[in-house]
Amino acid sequence: MKVKYLIASALAMASAVPAARAAEIDFWYGNTGVIETAIQDACSTFNASQTQNKVNCLGQGSYEVAMQKAIAAYRAKKAPVLMQFFDAGTLDLMLSGAAEPVSAVLPQVNWKDYLQGARSYYETAKGELLSQPYNGSTLLMYGNRDMLAKAGIDKLPTTYEELVADAKQLKAAGIECPFTTDGHPWRVLEQFAARHGTAIATRHNGYDGLDAIYSFNKGPVATHMQNLKTWRDDGLLRLAQDTKAGKFDAAFNTAECAMMENSSAGYGAAYKALGDKVMVGLAPMYEGQTRHNTLIGGASIWIMKGHSKDEVAAAKAFLDFLRRDDQQIEFAGKTGYLPMTETALLALKASAKANDPQFATAELGVASLNQPANEDSRGVRLGFYVQFRDIFMKETQKAFNGEKPMQQALDDAASQGNELLRRFEKTYNGAANQ
Repeated sequence: MKVKYLIASALAMASAVPAARAAEIDFWYGNTGVIETAIQDACSTFNASQTQNKVNCLGQGSYEVAMQKAIAAYRAKKAPVLMQFFDAGTLDLMLSGAAEPVSAVLPQVNWKDYLQGARSYYETAKGELLSQPYNGSTLLMYGNRDMLAKAGIDKLPTTYEELVADAKQLKAAGIECPFTTDGHPWRVLEQFAARHGTAIATRHNGYDGLDAIYSFNKGPVATHMQNLKTWRDDGLLRLAQDTKAGKFDAAFNTAECAMMENSSAGYGAAYKALGDKVMVGLAPMYEGQTRHNTLIGGASIWIMKGHSKDEVAAAKAFLDFLRRDDQQIEFAGKTGYLPMTETALLALKASAKANDPQFATAELGVASLNQPANEDSRGVRLGFYVQFRDIFMKETQKAFNGEKPMQQALDDAASQGNELLRRFEKTYNGAANQ
């Protein structure tokens, strides 16, 4: 009897212990705040939905820090199975050889369902998708309905010529800050160049080779940057440091500024602050120019090399889960990011959530990403681009502050950027830029 009791007790205890997971993997990401909460929610839901795999979602503080940690971890053979990398780090990771192309690991997936502006940024010249687009945004124009009405304006400008005219009307109506931006290259360089169909570097922004040279210091971008300087001098534009809030988006959200250019992911905070006063539209163009697609912002998820078959299977299961329409819609609603596939967008439009204010930028953002593309609007495939963004910001701020002419600032930024490109080319000598 005693033996039977012990056996029965052992069986009872064994049944009470959860079954071991087939694989437990780590997913590193670089977001904080609302976005981090949404990522953690997705992880918890996935883990609760099945017992075969477990994903540990681990925040690294920021995109830049996450990128540095991931490269160091890969060299030490301790890289996570899944890694979120932001747009500017694409070429660095591609040529590092540290990741498996997601379309090769998951060949059965219809990757063409992903939005064109998202897919092209993370795709090779051969059409191979390197990573799964995840938290995606793009550039939009914002306006405060009440502030614009004060100047007799009832719609957002679609051209820069209209924007300047509106800014003058707002100024005359007593609005001290008609328009705001922070001058970040994602907004004033990359997104501007893409939708105007012009390159910021030769070799189609580096897609055709590592021997690219920066070219933004001549042509439409140079003209636009000089215009921004002139508009600021004329009191029509305020940079972040000119605002009472100290941040351009906070200046808009507190009704200090009437218009701003910002990521579609900024809509949630704007709506929370201003409600239905917020207007959104496509980012403006210069008159006479053909509109092309804007670029995807945010980040994608990469499958890192050096892991077991079971670990890769767990990664595939988690990516499949994140790709589901309902998960994309839920993530978009919580964060302000866009659905990344056409089917998810259609599912949103057909749902009861279609007219919910939290999804106000979804269809508009997708429309901006899906404008006609050319070889110069695919994205940016330039080495050490994270460092270059800092150089561009530093040099153009000197021009805005009157320390040097804008043209000199752009020439200096291009020169320093080209030094980075040559260093990168030397580092990956012989590597094929895909």
